[in-house]
Amino acid sequence: MKKLYVVAALLSLLGLADALYLTIEHVTGQSVRCTIVHGCSEVLSSPYAVVAGIPLATVGAAAYFTVFSLAILTLFGYPKASRVLTVLVIAMFFVSLWLIYLQAFVIREFCQYCLLSALITTALLVVSLIARGGRRPTGGHRGPPLQL
Repeated sequence: MKKLYVVAALLSLLGLADALYLTIEHVTGQSVRCTIVHGCSEVLSSPYAVVAGIPLATVGAAAYFTVFSLAILTLFGYPKASRVLTVLVIAMFFVSLWLIYLQAFVIREFCQYCLLSALITTALLVVSLIARGGRRPTGGHRGPPLQL
C-alpha cells in the first residue's frame, strides 16, 4: 500500500504545480492561455474564482500541499495521516464537482487548468480509497466467533 501513497504524493505535486501557476497568474494579473479549450479567462475572472478575497487557486494550492504532506507522513508511519488525507480528498472531490457544475451551467465556459485539477483530485480520491480499503482493521477480536 505504500506505493499508493507515493502515487498520491506525486499526484498532489502535479496539482500543486497547476494551482501555483494559476495563483501566480492571478496575482500578477496575467491572462491565462488556454490551448485545449476556450474559456480560461472567463472562468478565472468570474466571481467564483475568488473566495473571501483569496484566489480559489491559492486555496487549491494549500489543499494539494496538505495532501502531499499527509501522504509523506503516512509513508513515514503515521496512520492517522492517511485518514485525514482521505477526508480532505473527499472534500476536494466535492468542491471539484461543484466547480465543474459552475463552469458547465453557470459560467458556460471551461478552464483546462481547472479541469486538470478536477482530474487530479478524482485520481487522488481513487488512490486514497484503494489505499484505505487495503488496510487491515486495527483492534478488536480477530479470532473465531466466541462460543457461549
